[in-house]
Parts: sequence; C-alpha cells; structure tokens
Amino acid sequence: MPRSAELSTETLGAGVTKRSDLLADGRELFYYDDPGTSLGPERSVDARALDPRPESATMRQDVLSGDWITFATKRQNRVMLPSADADPLAPQTPSNPSEIPSRYDVAVFENRSPSFGPALAEATGGAPAASDAPRGLGDLAHLGLGRTRTSIGRCEVVCFSPDHSGSFGTQSVTRARTVIEAWADRTAALSALPGIEQVFPFENRGEAIGVTLPHPHGQIYAYPYVTPRTQRLLESIDRTAPDLFARVLAFEQASERVVLSGEHWTAFVPFAARWPLEVQLMPHRHVPDIAALSDAERDELAPLYLRLLRGVDALYQPERSAPAAEGSLEVPALAAGPTPYIAAWHQAPVHVGRDTVRLRLELTSPRRAADKLKFLAGSESAMHAWTAEILPETAAERLRAAVESVPAP
Repeated sequence: MPRSAELSTETLGAGVTKRSDLLADGRELFYYDDPGTSLGPERSVDARALDPRPESATMRQDVLSGDWITFATKRQNRVMLPSADADPLAPQTPSNPSEIPSRYDVAVFENRSPSFGPALAEATGGAPAASDAPRGLGDLAHLGLGRTRTSIGRCEVVCFSPDHSGSFGTQSVTRARTVIEAWADRTAALSALPGIEQVFPFENRGEAIGVTLPHPHGQIYAYPYVTPRTQRLLESIDRTAPDLFARVLAFEQASERVVLSGEHWTAFVPFAARWPLEVQLMPHRHVPDIAALSDAERDELAPLYLRLLRGVDALYQPERSAPAAEGSLEVPALAAGPTPYIAAWHQAPVHVGRDTVRLRLELTSPRRAADKLKFLAGSESAMHAWTAEILPETAAERLRAAVESVPAP
C-alpha cells in the first residue's frame, strides 16, 4: 500500500472530525470520522496513475421550455453493478484500486465522471475557469435558438459506509449523524463556489431507480442554475404568500397524513402526492438548507430519518404476491428486496428565495405493491399530467403502520 500521510483536520459538530486530502488526479477527497472512531489520524496516499480529468460538459438550452440540458458524454463509461472485490467506493486494497485510498467512516469526493464541472465561473483553488460559463441567472433566463454554455459546477459522491451494500437507512444513529454533518459542511462549501446557484444532496436506492453501484452512498450536485422544479416553486410562492411553507406544514400537521413527528420535524404524505409511495420530511422552523440546521435539529433528524426509511422498507414485507404473468410489467423479484426510492433534499437556491424556500426531504418510490412498479406512461412522461392510483390518506395510514412496526434506531 502507498505511504500514509497525516492530513489537515477540522472539528465539526457532534464530535465529527473532517480530514481533507487530494486524489491522484487532483480531485478533492474529504474524510468525516465518527465521534469515537477507531481510525487513526493518518490516511494512505492515492498512488494510482490516473488519466487527466475530462473537460466540463456543455449545456444546451431547450428554447420551448427554457430548460438547460447537460450533455456529459463521458458518463457513458461508468462502472455497472460491480462485485464486492471491484467496488470503486470501497477502501483501496492491493487488488482493488478504488476511489478511496484508506479505510473510512464517511467519505466525500469529487465525481470522476461529473455532469457539472470541474470548471467554475472563475478560477478558484485547483478548479479551472470555464471559457463560456453562464453569465448569471439573467443570462440563463434569456431564450434563444442554439444557445450553449459550459456546464460549470461540481458533483460529489457521499459514501455512507465502507461496506459494499446497504443504504442510509441501514446505518447506525451515530453514522447517520456523521453523514448529516458531512451534508451540512459540503452544502456550505459548495454554495460558496463561484457560479453555483443551487446545491442538491440526494440518495438513489435500488436497481429499479437505475442505481449502478450497490454501495451505500448518495450524491451532491452543485448546479450553475436554479433547477426547473425550484423555479416553479418560486413562482408558486410569488402567487400565494412568502410564508407558504409554514402554511403547508400547518395544513399537513392537522391532517391524517402525518406519518411521524418529533420536536423539530414532521414527516407526512403530501395532500396531492403523485407517487404510490411519497413522503416529505420538513423542519418546524424556516431554514433554507442543511447547513442552517441547529445541532438539536440535526440530532433529532438522525434517528427520525432512520426510522422513516426503515418503515419504508417494512411497508411491503408482509405482502406475498403470485408470480407475474408472462410479458407483464410486474416485477415479482421486488418482493424479496428493499424498497427502491429517491431521497431528495430540496434546499433553497444560493442567491434567491433564501427567506421563503424551506429545506425539505422528498422521498418517492415507484413501488405500488410488493411486486409492482408504477411506470410513467404518455400522460405523465410527455405532458407532466399525473394520475395517482393510491389516495394520500391511504398511503399515509399504511406507511404510519409500517413505521410503528419497526423498532426505534
């Protein structure tokens, strides 16, 4: 193994220690050590011989919608469902030259095949400047044929554990708290980069969602624009009231759609849920992003979020369905596996809406039964006109029972 180096350290909340390093091609790597970790202060040096980083992708504007589409062609060569001995997110071994040189608790590093970056709006640190970076939100909002910009920004991978399989929900409360601290730290750091307009932590879980690595991990995207979903949210706030989120939370808390609640957080199935399994987790006070959460809010989030995720996995376990008919779109194998989902942490944009857009988790799953998935057909995919098959009140009742059936973390 390569020689070891003692890294610069920083103490974060909850007793988490952050250690900063560089990978062989210059990408940043951060270790977040659990409080009371068994790991020492030194980490192995990444001694791989790596190709230079790819150039930043290019965005093209769809003039009919105003949306910016990124063309990241280098992502075609990503690893697909590797075995444990070839896991690129596991600690390096002599036979597995993975992305992380040392044993770790939680690790965050720049994606080797990013959708955005490594170029930024202007040179900063080791990041190159883009030749055709967006010229602010006004520039991006302008409509025109054939408009292109460099896809500046940053994409990072967040490894929740060195284990080959699992998810956020399989972690301990201590480890979950460490990940929350890492999310907060990276949200603050990425928000400070030039040209960044929104930061988005998320976890994709399950092959049905399109996951290519079974390793327990999530990602963080730092966008050079305000995403279309958030733009529409800002429009809704403008059409209603600045305290829209407070009103939504009070409306949901008074309903039968509450799934789980604590002193600082409430989880609920939203009034107009699109997906067969959809739940939001919202803080009781207004905070724009994870970095703005208090220690008390972060402390409660760790066990509460774990319990919610474990309830999501327990939701379909009692069900047993007959095998699907030949040629159908039903997927019997789902009954034996964990629930696929996207866990999306919606945060306020970096420069607009900070006083009105509230942090919230939105967890969605296409699973509509133990052995069935919801597929988006013509109306949903082409027209964004949704039809839901399960009433939110019914979905909340089922999920609430599932959450109550799992032991507290």
